[in-house]
Amino acid sequence: MRHVRSLCLLVGVAAVAASSSAWGQAYPTRPVRVIVAAAPGGPADVIGRSVAQKLSERLGQQFYVENVPAGAGNVAVGMVAKAAPDGYTLLSPTSAVVINPSLYANLPYDTLKDFAPVTLVAASPHVLTVNPDLPVHTVQELVALVRANPGKYSYASPGTGTTGQLAGELFKLSLGLDLIHVPFNGAAPGVLSTIGGHTPIMFSALPSAAASIKDGKLRALAVTSGRRDPQFPDVPTLAEAGVPDQESQFIACVLAPAGTPKPVVDTLYREIARMIVLPDVQQRLAAIGFTPVVDTPEEFAVELRTEVARWAKVIRDAKIPKIE
Repeated sequence: MRHVRSLCLLVGVAAVAASSSAWGQAYPTRPVRVIVAAAPGGPADVIGRSVAQKLSERLGQQFYVENVPAGAGNVAVGMVAKAAPDGYTLLSPTSAVVINPSLYANLPYDTLKDFAPVTLVAASPHVLTVNPDLPVHTVQELVALVRANPGKYSYASPGTGTTGQLAGELFKLSLGLDLIHVPFNGAAPGVLSTIGGHTPIMFSALPSAAASIKDGKLRALAVTSGRRDPQFPDVPTLAEAGVPDQESQFIACVLAPAGTPKPVVDTLYREIARMIVLPDVQQRLAAIGFTPVVDTPEEFAVELRTEVARWAKVIRDAKIPKIE
């Protein structure tokens, strides 16, 4: 997402609480299913389970997680799009929810029509890394090297249509670089390939590369966020490195089916906003390389529209073919 909101939102949360109707105050009266559009164990799952756990504690009903990773997350998203809009089925998706509408030819949902945005929860930037043997230490040196050797160098990503690939394509398009994309089946094999020098450059979510950066197996040149990441304060943003308008992040968020009553959405937003500032939650997010982010439902709706349009343009300009 392009903008990371501050967490100074207690006044806004109080206002939401004061305006909640009896409908919202009664919610929930039975267990709530939280569908996580990712496999167990990954960052999206950790964040989804953290949200579910805290909502269970705060609202007095069980919020239980169901992992549905099939179809690049499209199965899970489609399930929630068709669920009853009563607040008892929620979605915890990844950035695929704003990318896949432009990447897949036939989807069982419309991101902008079929959901009631609740809030962002956390975000992590992408990071541009290189094999330490590559003779570059800055983004500008990398750009000069690639321009001097068109078609020679390749970059790894976690796969076709992932945020890693799109961050790489945005970088290529904005600078007019002849750089070959090599998709992998996940971030881990891409990291190994870059460490081995087979694909000397990589774009990935920061958590996937963090350990290898700390161990010196990868050299980080820049992050794609609007500010430096606290884990790596010496790594500049792409804007600081002279390549502006490159902000992209791997996000975790909460959506409800379209038509979910506003008092229910407001209740969920209020409680997530309160839990996200808790020290144990912030520590859990930091441990997997994520920063807490909270948008109001209205702000999040604007962000969703912006991101869907933004990635649609990148996919179109990069001529990435639609997946049938």
